[in-house]
Amino acid sequence: MKFNVTTKILIGLILGVFVGLLFTSAPDAAKTYIKPFGDLFLNLIKMIIVPLVLSSLVVGAASTGDVRKLGRIGAKTMAYYLLTTAFAVTLGLILGNILDPGMGMTLPQDAKVEVKQAPSVVETLLNIVPTNPVKAMAEANMLQIIVFAIFLGIAITFIGEKGKPVLNFFDSLAEISYKIVGIIMEYAPIGVFALIVPVVAANGPSVLLPLLKVIITVYLGCALHAALVYSSLVSIFARISPIRFFRGAAPAILMAFTTSSSSATLPVSMEVTEKNLGVPKSIGSFVLPLGATINMDGTALYQGVSALFVAQVFGINLSLSQQLVIILTATLASIGTAGVPGAGLIMLTMVLQSVGLPMEGIALIAGIDRILDMARTSINVTGDIAGSVVVAATEKELNRT
Repeated sequence: MKFNVTTKILIGLILGVFVGLLFTSAPDAAKTYIKPFGDLFLNLIKMIIVPLVLSSLVVGAASTGDVRKLGRIGAKTMAYYLLTTAFAVTLGLILGNILDPGMGMTLPQDAKVEVKQAPSVVETLLNIVPTNPVKAMAEANMLQIIVFAIFLGIAITFIGEKGKPVLNFFDSLAEISYKIVGIIMEYAPIGVFALIVPVVAANGPSVLLPLLKVIITVYLGCALHAALVYSSLVSIFARISPIRFFRGAAPAILMAFTTSSSSATLPVSMEVTEKNLGVPKSIGSFVLPLGATINMDGTALYQGVSALFVAQVFGINLSLSQQLVIILTATLASIGTAGVPGAGLIMLTMVLQSVGLPMEGIALIAGIDRILDMARTSINVTGDIAGSVVVAATEKELNRT
């Protein structure tokens, strides 16, 4: 029997969970002997991210042939990302109020966590424009790469025929990058298996039980957000059944769940949107890299649940106005902190500060952050893919066949 890549990845994920449970008594062995195979897979993915994003965005921006059309696509993309993020954090707050994940828990006295300082709005806006594009690519600074690539694509459009040789170069580079992604995906099932084993081994069931309610709340919220928001959007705008959408997006969703990285999943996301869901490269290569950097629906939902969790642990009642502040802060922070390492905890710091909640509450969340990160990254990536489908449909460029 021949399995497709999605099935192989799923098998690798399930086997990884079972093997990880066997290694709960020896997590260091799993980390020493199995994790390197997963790290190799991540390194292969990271190797191709920068050339893939740069080339595909340049081609995507230049292929529109119309700067006004590019602006229209950009406006639709930003509106979609902001609205779905606001809905996600609202859903997180609703579930947090209903399920009360923090009730009956106490914060350890010695709980400490180091959280990096979030950048200011002005710093964020200035930092997205690279002073040295080569340095931005060397450091894999995705926001700066995106800005440079968009400028490059627009300039190629403006100069017309003289820009064709450069466009042809990036088009060839993009095709080569897609081929490399296909080769790497053959190794994906092994990489997924090797990544999930040490996570399960280190966070076995006994460790997760005290915080199981928080995990269930976040995972339930992510499932509801996907079922309510993304299913509705692809059905209404693209006339695609939710079953077909999620089946087509499955390889990227599984990859996101395992790697907990939107950037690492980006090559797979670009492949499935074009081949499985009919999104043209000119749109997918613009919407998806942008989404991997600024769209954080799953992370915003996690902010809502986590903020209420911390408030409940400390016996603090949040008013309706304070919860509205959380919605606004989490929505805007999703853009400002997306390119920063540890973005989830940085966003949570900003959200807790906005309503005066104790920073010490982050310590509890940090303990299970890796488990929560798997679910929220899956939703972040699913949102990016749904966004590309919706934008392509509104531009009447979606290939439904």
